[in-house]
Parts: sequence; structure tokens; C-alpha cells
Amino acid sequence: MPIRASSTDNEDATRTLRQPGTLKSAGSTLAIQGDWTLADYQSLKKSIEEHSGKRWLPENIDLKDLGRVDTAGASLLIALVGPEVLTSLVQQDSALPREQSTLLRTVADAIQNNPAPEPQSPSPVAQFLTETGKTVEAIWHLLYLLAGFIGQILAALFVILPKPSRWRVTPFVAAIQNIGLNALPIVALLTFLVGAVVAFLGATVLKEFGATIYTVNLVAFSFLREFGVLLAAILLAGRTASAFTAQIGAMKVNEELDAIRTMGLDPVELLVIPRVLATMVSLPILTFVGMLTGLVGGGMVCALSLDISPAQFMAIVERDIALKHFLVGISKAPVFAFLIAAIGCLEGFKVGGSAQSVGVHTTSSVVQSIFIVILLDAVAALFFMEMGW
Repeated sequence: MPIRASSTDNEDATRTLRQPGTLKSAGSTLAIQGDWTLADYQSLKKSIEEHSGKRWLPENIDLKDLGRVDTAGASLLIALVGPEVLTSLVQQDSALPREQSTLLRTVADAIQNNPAPEPQSPSPVAQFLTETGKTVEAIWHLLYLLAGFIGQILAALFVILPKPSRWRVTPFVAAIQNIGLNALPIVALLTFLVGAVVAFLGATVLKEFGATIYTVNLVAFSFLREFGVLLAAILLAGRTASAFTAQIGAMKVNEELDAIRTMGLDPVELLVIPRVLATMVSLPILTFVGMLTGLVGGGMVCALSLDISPAQFMAIVERDIALKHFLVGISKAPVFAFLIAAIGCLEGFKVGGSAQSVGVHTTSSVVQSIFIVILLDAVAALFFMEMGW
């Protein structure tokens, strides 16, 4: 039961005069004011956490405005200043009511004489399971947020698409230029080099079996089904998802997102939809270019190392490689593009109020995008193989 700082005959009047406990620091002085009771436990605990990390001396603590105190409030005061300092304060401050001084001294002595047991260090197995659980929880939280954000994007698309007056063509075209056209040279060069490497490795291995002619099939099959879309998507994840996060994160730091909402505009419709649509248009184009340049790189190695002419190379591709392999590869591009853009924009909205947070979430968006692309590509490869496509 709480003990009052001053006795009164009217309980109702006391409740009316009740003042929530507070902590006020001015320089080296800490003023403890109001009622420190169970009713204000959470707010008082938060105030103590804000003032933790500093050692308070008895002469710098002011208790003259301290109101009612119960055992919960006394334990919080001990957590703030320590049992020794609180006992010294009670002994020095003769203005404290006797009941209040007795309670504070009793709680301080009890905690000082019966310190909390030291927590036992967990076993390696328990620690491993704990860290695994935390990681799984973090991944589940990320997937939960991503699913909700994808729902927001789809809802905005269903609202906007039937209304051409709300289409934002200018940012959409500008995004295509940044995402697609500016990335064409690097995608073409990367896939050309990888195509050459795949052909060289295939020729080296197949030479031992006298089957170097199948190097053409290896290059065509791998690039049309997997490498073309996978390399383009990974490049897009590293280049575009990070740019989306940095752009939207910088706008959030500068409070531009708040200004957009204040004007009655939806940031998802204004910032996310043009980027998502532009990415979904650009990645299939980049994938197609990646497939072609990968075949060119493989064809060059075949021509230089295996004496397979470009005409013979294309004839083998036309004869042995079915159209479905191209369709399987190109069909994955819009899905990858949607997820890359959604992750990049979502991480931008999660940025806090500092430049460091922008860097952290930019890195996170790249890691998440690449991980989800590789994971989905593996699942899609198994699915298409099992379906016979």
C-alpha cells in the first residue's frame, strides 16, 4: 500500500492531488518529483532508462518534491541511484516523513543484502538455439512487412490502372532510362564474359569425352533458362534496389515524405508505383540482351577454340534448343523485377532519421534482393524441371 509524504484525512482529496512521478535533470542536479507508485511504473522506468549511465551523488539529488512512494517506486529509485546512495539520502533528508524513510531504507537494505543472482551463462547449444530463434524471428518479421507492402502496391495498382489521369508517365519513363537503358552496357559486358567462361569450361571438360560439339548446347541451354535472367536480376538488385532505398530514404530523412502526406498524396502511388512498373519493363529487356550477349560470348569461344563457325553455332541452337527454354527464362524476369523494386522501396521507407540508417538499409536492400532472387530462381528451376517445361 502506498505511503504518503504527508498525512491527510480525506482519501479522495489525496487521489485528486496525485502527481505522476517525474525526473528532471539540470546540469549535475537530479530532481525526483511527484508520486513514485505502481500506477506510473512504466513511464518511470522509461525515464530511468533515459537517465541511466550517469553516477548520481547524494548531494546532487533533490527529494524535496517527492510525493507518495510504494515498494515499486522504491525499487525504481534504487535502480536509478543504487541502494547505498538511497540509504545515504534517507539519512540526510530529515524532511522525509517517517513512514517514507522507513520504506525506502527497508527496500534498500533488502536489495543490498540480497543481491540478484548473477545470470548463468547459457550453454553453447542453448546460445545457438537462441540466436537461431532470433534470426528466424527477424526473417519472419521481414517477410511479414514485405507481404504487407506488396499488398499495398497491388492495391494501389488496382486503383490507378483504370484511371489514366493518375498515371505518372514522366517519372515512369525517367525510371526506365535509369534502370534499363543505363544498365544495358554493363549487363551486356557481364553476360558476354560469363558466356565466354561457360563455353571455355564446357569445351575443356567435354573435350575428354570427345563431345566438344555439345558446348553449344551447354551455353544456349544455361543462358536461355537461367544465366540470362539471373545475372541481369542480380545486377539490377545491386544497382537499382540500392538506388531506390537511398532515394526514398533521403526523402524520409529530409521529411519530404511527411510533406507529401500533408499535401494529401500517397507516397506509394507517387514514388513506388512508377519505380515498380519501370523495373518490370526494364528487366525483361535486360534479360533478353543478356541472353543474346551470353550466346555471343559462347559463340566466340566456340569459333576460336573449337572451330565451330557462328553459322554452325546458330544452326545447332535452332535445331536442339526448344523455344520453351527461352520462355521459361524470360517469364521469371517480371517476378524478379517486382520483388527487387518492392524490397528496395520498402527499405527506403524503413530508414530512420539519420544518414547512417540510410546506409544500413541500402545494404540490407541489396542483400535481401539478391537472396530472394537466387532463392526463387532455385525454386523455379526445380518446379519447371518437375513439370517437364
